[in-house]
Amino acid sequence: MSKFIEANEKIAEGVVGGYKKIEKGVVEGYKKIEKGAVEGFGKVSDKMVETFLTKEGETVEEAKARMKREQSERNAGKKH
Repeated sequence: MSKFIEANEKIAEGVVGGYKKIEKGVVEGYKKIEKGAVEGFGKVSDKMVETFLTKEGETVEEAKARMKREQSERNAGKKH
């Protein structure tokens, strides 16, 4: 192989390697941001349910299950 081809291959390997490192960093950063946003939303949602939608003695999980069940019942009633 000529020195020109060898040099081009080394450059190409360097560019691809650099791109993959950048891509990995961007994807990992996005995943961290996404995870934080989802966890934050979950905390806000749970607090809202706890504050405004739970009945006395009911946990947040029980309130969510009750509301989901009630919504299913309402949706079933609309179909008839």
